[in-house]
Amino acid sequence: MASIPQPRRPRASAATLPPHPAAESPNPLAPSRVFLLARAPPPPLLHLPQFVTEAKIKVGRPPYLVLPGPPPLVVAAVAQPPVATMCGILAVLGVADVSLAKRSRIIELSRRLRHRGPDWSGIHTYQDCYLAHQRLAIVDPTSGDQPLYNEDKSVVVTVNGEIYNHEELKANLKSHQFQTGSDCEVIAHLYEEYGEEFVDMLDGMFSFVLLDTRDKSFIAARDAIGICPLYMGWGLDGSVWFSSEMKALSDDCERFISFPPGHLYSSKTGDLRRWYNPPWFSESIPSTPYNPLLIRESFEKAVIKRLMTDVPFGVLLSGGLDSSLVASVVSRHLAETKVARQWGNQLHTFCIGLKGSPDLKAAKEVADYLGTVHHELHFTVQEGIDALEEVIYHIETYDVTTIRASTPMFLMSRKIKSLGVKMVLSGEGSDEIFGGYLYFHKAPNKKEFHEETCRKIKALHLYDCLRANKSTSAWGLEARVPFLDKNFINVAMDIDPEYKMIRRDLGRIEKWVLRNAFDDDEKPYLPKHILYRQKEQFSDGVGYSWIDGLKDHASEHVSDSMMMNASFVYPENTPTTKEAYYYRTVFEKFYPKNAARSTVPGGPSVACSTAKAVEWDAAWSKHLDPSGRAALGVHDAAYEDSLEKAPASADPVSESVFRPAHGESLAKTVAPAAAV
Repeated sequence: MASIPQPRRPRASAATLPPHPAAESPNPLAPSRVFLLARAPPPPLLHLPQFVTEAKIKVGRPPYLVLPGPPPLVVAAVAQPPVATMCGILAVLGVADVSLAKRSRIIELSRRLRHRGPDWSGIHTYQDCYLAHQRLAIVDPTSGDQPLYNEDKSVVVTVNGEIYNHEELKANLKSHQFQTGSDCEVIAHLYEEYGEEFVDMLDGMFSFVLLDTRDKSFIAARDAIGICPLYMGWGLDGSVWFSSEMKALSDDCERFISFPPGHLYSSKTGDLRRWYNPPWFSESIPSTPYNPLLIRESFEKAVIKRLMTDVPFGVLLSGGLDSSLVASVVSRHLAETKVARQWGNQLHTFCIGLKGSPDLKAAKEVADYLGTVHHELHFTVQEGIDALEEVIYHIETYDVTTIRASTPMFLMSRKIKSLGVKMVLSGEGSDEIFGGYLYFHKAPNKKEFHEETCRKIKALHLYDCLRANKSTSAWGLEARVPFLDKNFINVAMDIDPEYKMIRRDLGRIEKWVLRNAFDDDEKPYLPKHILYRQKEQFSDGVGYSWIDGLKDHASEHVSDSMMMNASFVYPENTPTTKEAYYYRTVFEKFYPKNAARSTVPGGPSVACSTAKAVEWDAAWSKHLDPSGRAALGVHDAAYEDSLEKAPASADPVSESVFRPAHGESLAKTVAPAAAV
């Protein structure tokens, strides 16, 4: 296992490409237009699906694309790059009914996932097992369709995800022959080589189902943090179901659950087991000193590896710390990546908000500073309200925080896709890793602080990962999240949490360890005031009147008597506000089964805290709300009426107290362990 297996046929170079008939017989009235794709890439923000749809099918070998119009434009693909896909998968295994009607039903259910993969559909049938796939092609849209196979097609796999280290893995599979350029095909071959214990070798985001036809065994697995969604269900006939979204299971399964992240299911044992076992998972307190340069280098590597794409892409830029750092790192390194040679080295950034919102203003400033092509998108409160039912259908939750933030992201994704962009980078995960939510100001000690970050990361698949993936996938857009890189999480969670604590006496605000790591006076990543901008939750940052408008809308549809009887109507996760009640009624309309409502978490929360962290401040239990403004005495724009009523324990502090001194070097700002 030393080298990449040789391809089945040599790849032609530009010099050896045979002529195409269109070039051999040019129109005598006009010169023929024959171009190599490698020499004449489409311009940035070209609508790739339309580009391919309008082209005639590939002709001959090597593959050509003949674009319409006189004279014909022939594009020859010099080499087939890795095929990356974010898709929708549906697997049904061990059904009692193997009729054509059952196959048609599975295809019909798979179509419910077509928004995730509008580019192509595939299905593999083996006896009583069905593996279906809806493909979103990020590279080479005319090949690499799924399901994928090993050499003799005895192993079948349907995958939703991106495997960033696929080339390295292929290099160690010397005896295997790969049939496609897909980064996901490596899963079938790794299974052949290592059995079920290969999943931890994968670096990426994924959910997959693999069928071994030799003994009719199967496995299913989900990535470490749960970036890619996956649900598991059971039919009355004894069948086992897996799907990227609940909507493909909710009608035909008697029971279904959210597949836990970092887990693998094996039909051989009939149970789930956790394959992801990092040191932080035990929640024991780490003691490694803070190393700002290691944080910076690890994050930059995480961002760069996610530039594996051959379609137009961009960055979701809210103007907050996390998305701004993603955009800054991409801007710095884009020119040296392969994608720049195809799409150019100017980054496109996207932001959405109500006119005059905090995010729009900050995002434009960051975009101007980085020199990106910035797209400022607007929506109104009414447009957001009009989209609520569709959002809840796609997001598959009734959680208040998630719906508030998902709606503008859902609207933004539609506009981004209309520009021909198919992949975006986003800043999810940083607040969970570094304790960035404003309620962390009240963490009583480093043990409580660290345990809360662990709880938040473990629950990400139910909140921010779910929102980021499903809001974008609703429009066939893929979101990548570098903060949730496995290696970066290990580095960040290995830091002694004393360094992450908010220390007013030392001038440390939330996420100081991250801000300080990128505070470079010689070659600044961001303007100082952006680098140290206070945490603003997405649903707040798009405009404070957005949440207020949602509450007003819910009040018009939910009466006091409905709230009085809420515990009888919804005994599980009983809604405590009219807004929560309204979302619940919409959710139940689409997903009425008990199994569906059980996939959504519940419990008291303030400013996105877990129920445990609500105990950190007695005042919070009287003002439970997931908005960042509910962090009384911490958020600069906290609810004014609440601040007036808040007891002294809320300890209001001005913004200047939290803002650290600027202009100091990394060495000067890192406090020694003894002083922390």
